Amino acid sequence: MNFIPTKLEGCFIIEPKIIKDERGYFMESFNENTFQKGTGKSVHFVQDNQSFSSKGVLRGLHYQTGEHAQAKLVRVLQGEVLDVVVDIRPDSKTFGEYVSVLLTGENQTQFFVPRGFAHGFLVLSDTATFFYKCDNFYNKESEGGIIYNDKSVNIDWQFPTENLIISEKDLILPTIEKAKKVW
Repeated sequence: MNFIPTKLEGCFIIEPKIIKDERGYFMESFNENTFQKGTGKSVHFVQDNQSFSSKGVLRGLHYQTGEHAQAKLVRVLQGEVLDVVVDIRPDSKTFGEYVSVLLTGENQTQFFVPRGFAHGFLVLSDTATFFYKCDNFYNKESEGGIIYNDKSVNIDWQFPTENLIISEKDLILPTIEKAKKVW
């Protein structure tokens, strides 16, 4: 695996080694020892989540707060998404900045999102199956979020805004300035 650090400290793009032949392909999607060596972080994942969405669906930007904060290892099993993380760590030199990466079922690229970041994704293909590991269990009372079009973050979603499909819950999320603090 190739671990590529991003401008947001602790976030890594992870490119797998894919072995292809006439039968198809094989890849190791996660190995705790390789992950620790590549990221320098010891993360114990406790929950796997999966979603299926159609083109234009934007989910996010979400995070968990306090003792329920979560690190995530995300990937796309089928389809194509623009995956986005925003640094919401109050003392970070990159607070309010974001990184986006194209995740597809074909490239099998993964994105490691440590605790202290808001996360969201936009489906670019007709459909997509999105999969992620979490290092902490979901807790409804600890939910936090940032509105997808916060002008101070200024995310380029690379998609016509009039074609976005967003849940009512995500449409009323606050700006980063008014959002729940992550810790």
